[in-house]
Amino acid sequence: MTHLKVTYDSEANAAYIYFTDPQAPFTKVAHMHPCDPVAVDGMINLDFDGDMCLLGIEVLDARSKLPRYLLDAAEPLNRGNA
Repeated sequence: MTHLKVTYDSEANAAYIYFTDPQAPFTKVAHMHPCDPVAVDGMINLDFDGDMCLLGIEVLDARSKLPRYLLDAAEPLNRGNA
């Protein structure tokens, strides 16, 4: 089973789900595709590298979009230290 890295900023109520290898060097986001689906009342951003490989998904208003267990297990981000 593959484990994905998930981070969560409770102040911004934003989560990020990484699809990159945590052991690999950081890959810069080259393209961001915003999705603002009216049906889900929120914003989801898809991040791609230069080869259009999906790197991760940012979920805004995460508390209303993602299961509680996922946010509880996510690595917390402290925006004050960013």
